[in-house]
Amino acid sequence: MSKMLTKFAETLPLPKAVKETFYLRAFGFLKIPMLFMCSPSVISLDDRRTEVKIPLNFRTKNHLGSMYFAVLAAGADCAGGLLAMKLITESGKNIALVFKDFHADFHKRPHSDVHFICEQGSDVKNLVNEAIRTKERVNLPLQIKAYSMKESKTEPVASFILTLSLKLKE
Repeated sequence: MSKMLTKFAETLPLPKAVKETFYLRAFGFLKIPMLFMCSPSVISLDDRRTEVKIPLNFRTKNHLGSMYFAVLAAGADCAGGLLAMKLITESGKNIALVFKDFHADFHKRPHSDVHFICEQGSDVKNLVNEAIRTKERVNLPLQIKAYSMKESKTEPVASFILTLSLKLKE
């Protein structure tokens, strides 16, 4: 299904970030409805880095007016998973992707849209190649930082470590 979505998104006469956001939301709608409800947008996605934004709105807010911690977790999952999905798709191989574990540190409450950034593209690409070469399950801890850009562009509101686990499907 994701290959079909990727091919369809590529045919759309739109800017790259809009196509990637379309793909992400369509994937969420079809496979992970909770992610779709968060309305993520792709700010940037390349072989080394991904940045995804989730808006603060009535669906993503908690009772204190800040972003609900489960939405922050979904944003971290989205940033790391999208980068891995891109590199897996480029490999042309059928590789299963799952997050094996999850660690979060919440530093302060975000009261505006949150940007999730993962800058380990080269590590993920090496992991994809290792999964293809060894045909065994391989793991990599991904670090994702979350920033509330209106509050501080340098101080994260949360930090995450998700262990990405890949295995070549035969």
